[in-house]
Amino acid sequence: MKKLVIFDLDGTLLNTIADLGTATNHALEQNGYPTHPIDAYPFMVGNGVRRLIERAIPSESRTDHNVDALLADFRSYYDEHLCDLTKPYPGIELLLEDITLKGVQVAVASNKYESAVRRLISYFFPQIKFAAICGNVEGVPTKPDPSIVFRILGAYPTPKADVLYVGDSAVDIETARRACIESVGVNWGFRPVRELTSAYADHIVGNTEELRDIILG
Repeated sequence: MKKLVIFDLDGTLLNTIADLGTATNHALEQNGYPTHPIDAYPFMVGNGVRRLIERAIPSESRTDHNVDALLADFRSYYDEHLCDLTKPYPGIELLLEDITLKGVQVAVASNKYESAVRRLISYFFPQIKFAAICGNVEGVPTKPDPSIVFRILGAYPTPKADVLYVGDSAVDIETARRACIESVGVNWGFRPVRELTSAYADHIVGNTEELRDIILG
């Protein structure tokens, strides 16, 4: 049985894509740029909100000044609407309850700015005690840099052999690899299975029961 499971947030615990896409489209509209269909956003997210804005804005307008303006409008809107359309993936709440009752510690490692991560976790999983909830903070590189994993291990020291990292993208699998911990790719998130396979995920699961079996051994 694993002692600590580190979960990615967007695309792993929560389906946040509609709220992320809506907030980005709001920022684009506010600044006079064309918007994107919501189903285009799964391939724009994963590397933090600033990178999302950089991908969404037309390439000829992609200056620091313009990105900063959109980012401010994004955060203003998203902070008010981050729970409007977001939902946990099927089985996630029961999985978290089950494994924590069995003594497994859980943590979150997200490239989303940390205040939003904490609000989402407290809103959707108030009954779960997390060992650490970490998002992007100024001065710390985003995933796949493993700094966020080391931050979690600093808060809850655990031998790496007893840690599992769970995510839905190549960014997550590469983060786990760089941190030298075992990885699980989930196929219900924002990226296709072929991306997880190409990133050499240690395991790929299609539902929370399969993930539970890996966690509990």
